[in-house]
Amino acid sequence: MAKKANLGAVIHGVDDMRMDQLPFPPSPKENEVLLEIDCVGICGSDVHILSHGGFGEYKLRKPMVIGHEASGVVIAIGPDVKRLKVGDRVAVEPAIGCKVCKLCKAGRYNLCPDGIYSATPPVHGSLQNYYIHVEDCCFKIPPNVTMEEGALIEPLAVGVHSCRIAGVQLGSTVLVLGAGPIGMVTVLVAKAMGADKICVVDLVQSKLDLAKQLGADVTYLVKKGDKEEDTVRKIHQLLGTAPDISIECTGAESCVRLAILATELGGVVTMVGIGPTNMNLPITIALVREVEIRSGFRYANAYPAAVAMVANGTIDATKLITHHFELSESLDAFKTARYGLEGAIKVMIHCQPRNKNNPLRKI
Repeated sequence: MAKKANLGAVIHGVDDMRMDQLPFPPSPKENEVLLEIDCVGICGSDVHILSHGGFGEYKLRKPMVIGHEASGVVIAIGPDVKRLKVGDRVAVEPAIGCKVCKLCKAGRYNLCPDGIYSATPPVHGSLQNYYIHVEDCCFKIPPNVTMEEGALIEPLAVGVHSCRIAGVQLGSTVLVLGAGPIGMVTVLVAKAMGADKICVVDLVQSKLDLAKQLGADVTYLVKKGDKEEDTVRKIHQLLGTAPDISIECTGAESCVRLAILATELGGVVTMVGIGPTNMNLPITIALVREVEIRSGFRYANAYPAAVAMVANGTIDATKLITHHFELSESLDAFKTARYGLEGAIKVMIHCQPRNKNNPLRKI
């Protein structure tokens, strides 16, 4: 294969992202495929690495290609690849477990201590023209699904995983805290899983308006200085009851507290947003009310369900995409996502000419 230019978005340090020419990837190994990346969505964690140099134990120590919400086209395969062929359009799952540890064998590869995750220091990500990935973490995109939707499978998988852990089912009453991208996909998935009533709370009215369009039944604009007890009472009034499930998507201490206080006796709080290591939380209140606190980290075994819900029309996630940029414009794309410019929700970067691999020209 003739080697081509490979442009990539590389973070060199805090607030230092550059568009670099990268080496063309080597030939794929036994179980790998070489992808021509089409679309990459910007995630909050990508922005956090740029603005803070990493998160938790994952610290940026050398330049790293960013991006992990990706779709692409297979252009070469390793000798042991059986399920994919050249020309297949795929959604890329960035989490790769070791496949042999106790957690991987139990299907919880998202917790694998030896696993790797694209665009998590020091592992390079997919915001580049060409990228190598393992076959079993690439999922075929059906003909009626666009490449943009393929890139959205990653955040949708977070919603699937979170709602599964929370136990969302037919008739559930759900409180979603935060109307960012993860809060939005949580609304989409919870509604698809049969939630009867969903309330979303946020600080920004325009985000709540979009949440309404995506399926939220009621919304509540929280204002700085509002008392917790007043906010809890308002949520209960809007829903007509206390939620039996609350899904916290911000990581903010105030929202975690609100989730615990608002959830009904014997209900479930699922923490998804990543915030400070230590928080001041009403744990005793959760204890005496038997509010069960669960956590959802990334996802596991969620991509097939996310792809299916998009393909069969159960979920339309395209309303999340507010901005489009070319790969060469990645610096502007990250600025737009970081500061929420022009109402940005999901910013999509196109590594190939837009619609090149969308046979239906759906978007």
